[in-house]
Amino acid sequence: MSRDFVNGMSSESASGKATSDKSAGGKSILLFDLDGTIIDSRIGVTRAVQYSLTHFGIEVKDPDLLISFIGPPLRESYKREYGFVGEQAETAVVMFREYYDRRGARECSLYAGIDKLLAGLYRAGRVLLLATSKLEVYALKILEGFGLAAYFTTVVGAQPDGMISHKREVIAKVLSQAGVADLGEAVMIGDSRFDIRGAKAVGLDTVGVLYGFGTREELEESGADIIVESVADLSRLLGV
Repeated sequence: MSRDFVNGMSSESASGKATSDKSAGGKSILLFDLDGTIIDSRIGVTRAVQYSLTHFGIEVKDPDLLISFIGPPLRESYKREYGFVGEQAETAVVMFREYYDRRGARECSLYAGIDKLLAGLYRAGRVLLLATSKLEVYALKILEGFGLAAYFTTVVGAQPDGMISHKREVIAKVLSQAGVADLGEAVMIGDSRFDIRGAKAVGLDTVGVLYGFGTREELEESGADIIVESVADLSRLLGV
């Protein structure tokens, strides 16, 4: 059962029974998702999808209809939403990246307070890792642009050839590259079912955040151990 963490208290939402929870907050190794956890990438991603779809004569005027593209691997999103497979899907991905490389990677913003949280965790000696399904080169560019790259020991994202794209694969790779031997010392922090399920698949505890793009329902159904509503609540949970 997922627990909410609000104002320094952890509680089981289904029972209303308050409990203290120091396990997630006391982890020494923190894996962060990027989109929906550190940055609000809604504008850049949805505009890139709109741009790619025009190549196929498809016009989507409402960008909110394309939010489902934020998080999962691009090829899977094009197949799920538009039935694109094979060469069609590859062309869509190329067009997406054409826009995203030129403009989309800059069309994002930090969630209020997340920069101070990351800085505080870094100063406290916590090990910060980034695990994202966004292309690794874009993730690095975005972190550097916001002055956050130095806080992260290891950054792993999807690869252009699609060989590593699913969140489970990304998380496993970042743990391996960072030399994490004790999974009990690590926790995954993210906003979607992909983050939670991917982390659970490799044996990690999880914290779901509600200020991103995921819903409470999907985080609970995916088995998030703790759910926080805001960056402020996440900061309190992590003791910063």
